[in-house]
Amino acid sequence: MKSLIDLQVGDELIQPDWTDVSQNAVNQFADATGDHQWIHIDVPRCEKESPFGTTIAHGFMTASMLPQAFSSVLGSSEKIASVINYGIDNLRFLEPVRVGSQIRFAFKVTERTTKPSGTLFHVSATCSIKGSDKPALVGTFLMLAVEVPAG
Repeated sequence: MKSLIDLQVGDELIQPDWTDVSQNAVNQFADATGDHQWIHIDVPRCEKESPFGTTIAHGFMTASMLPQAFSSVLGSSEKIASVINYGIDNLRFLEPVRVGSQIRFAFKVTERTTKPSGTLFHVSATCSIKGSDKPALVGTFLMLAVEVPAG
């Protein structure tokens, strides 16, 4: 398994395992963000009124899983002091993630830039929903690998 610092432009990484999206996780995200919109937390109402027939995860909940998913497909490196989430260049939510579904992420390194504090990686990400042809989200996020000082 490659470490972040060893990745090159064009390298692709896919999570081997699917992640369950539970109502409990959605409720915890709603509590953490204050976003208690009924489409996310009101199961009986969603069964009756939602076009999805069930509750759905917040788009930003799915996006917030990107850094952990990315780190799960990387090995460690003694050359890296820390990894900093540097931002998102673009992000699109294409398909709702229904509670009870499973998701996983695929990544592709699209750019690698040397900075004074380390190496900045631009990584395209796609979140797949098991059994769906359409991804939940696509986007490009940036991670800065702060390297251990030489010497």
